[in-house]
Amino acid sequence: MPAEPLSAGPRLLGPAEVRSLAAALDLRPTKQKGQNFVIDANTVRRIVRESGIGPDDVVLEVGPGLGSLTLALLAVARHVVAVEIDDDLARTLPDTIAANAPDQLDSFEVIHADALRIEALPDPQPTALVANLPYNVSVPVLLHLMSLLPTLERGLVMVQAEVADRLAAGPGSKVYGVPSVKAAWYADVRRAGAVGRNVFWPAPNVDSGLVAWSRREPPLTTATREQVFTVIDAAFAHRRKMLRSTLKDVAGSAEAAEAALLRAGVDPTARGEVIDVHQFARVAEELGR
Repeated sequence: MPAEPLSAGPRLLGPAEVRSLAAALDLRPTKQKGQNFVIDANTVRRIVRESGIGPDDVVLEVGPGLGSLTLALLAVARHVVAVEIDDDLARTLPDTIAANAPDQLDSFEVIHADALRIEALPDPQPTALVANLPYNVSVPVLLHLMSLLPTLERGLVMVQAEVADRLAAGPGSKVYGVPSVKAAWYADVRRAGAVGRNVFWPAPNVDSGLVAWSRREPPLTTATREQVFTVIDAAFAHRRKMLRSTLKDVAGSAEAAEAALLRAGVDPTARGEVIDVHQFARVAEELGR
């Protein structure tokens, strides 16, 4: 079937185009690389729409793959920077953009790199992150980019459904944990919908979900982010144990942990899953005294 036009802009990829591009590369998607390519034009339109990006945005995309979402982003954004780790995909993506979005080619840049290892991006700096993140590294990639790029104001990422639930969970939820609290350090995070398996090739064995976030200032504290994150990691290392016990190694003893928790206004017998990021920041501050 022919590619679908989006207004007068880029032609989006359908199932036939995606498979044709993959065949030309002799590409066999692998679970190791988290490769599940979107083959539905309506899904990428939906992602772009839900992301709220506009003509002033510089968008960072991680794991562009064969370019399905990239083309939809170029229809709306001022500039798109795509970070791709795969040699063949990084090499051929500009050709796909040239063939399907020739008017937007100057607004596109691909960086052949591991998103977890990049330390800087060329100007213009990105204002939004919109991506179908590889499932096997989605949380570390998201947290790394939130930390690395303060110009990122907001984002919308597609991840495994249970990861989406964890990222957006609040204190008291059964799935609230380390990803929930660390993401909350940087941003307000919410679930933005579900995505069916049939929009991917190959179809994954798990459901997918959209997570939207908007940056806000981190908690006001004299503790460093590293100190706060150390406390968060310790608090969830043994989920069923009380904070008085889980933080004893960080504090030096259970008694010192209890004293710091009390000074921070946190119940020493509470567990990490009921504590929000602001409380964790206060605890880290008291532990550092």
